[in-house]
Amino acid sequence: MPHHLQSTLANLDHCQKHEEDFSRCEVFINVSNRFLGLLAWEASRDSDNDTSREYPFVAMDSRQVFRQLALARRQLDLEQEEPASPAPSFLDVGCGIGNVMLLAEQMGFEVYGLEKDRKPCAVARKLFGPERVSDSDIWEYREYHRFQVIYYFRPFADRQLQQRFEKMIEDKLQPGGILIANHKNSDIIDTDSRFSRLHPELPAWCKR
Repeated sequence: MPHHLQSTLANLDHCQKHEEDFSRCEVFINVSNRFLGLLAWEASRDSDNDTSREYPFVAMDSRQVFRQLALARRQLDLEQEEPASPAPSFLDVGCGIGNVMLLAEQMGFEVYGLEKDRKPCAVARKLFGPERVSDSDIWEYREYHRFQVIYYFRPFADRQLQQRFEKMIEDKLQPGGILIANHKNSDIIDTDSRFSRLHPELPAWCKR
């Protein structure tokens, strides 16, 4: 991991313990969220999505995303001085402009995104290239099984579609894979013997 990233992770962890440093981190996060909010508004304003069934892109709070990615890093032993190579693969389903991909990349993941909404997809492709950002429909995509970490922030407004989507991802995630599922609709996963929860508060699970 790059030295500057090790330093950033250490500082952010330090923030949890020291109020003055935490305030400094809050400044950084608030500035970043303002920029993300502007880009998200511009991307969703001209959304192609059917908003009665699908959500336009909305940026997740960077604080929670960071904590979730840090949890996945620990689970995959990326905290070692010489982490496994190649880097673990990460898929953001409904990646929008690629903001979570940017953070995940800086934290040591090999990142990919899935976004069919034309405008945010174009932004993400400018950042990562078309080989990293697919414009396939969620239901037609065939590569979920390849990824060690799958992330999403509820792509469907329709509850039945969202629950169907959640089950599909849980079935297709590879054994040993990590699911980060923000704004999840169903809690069936907590009684599914294939999964164990990684944190009492954060919505993240490991598949056995």
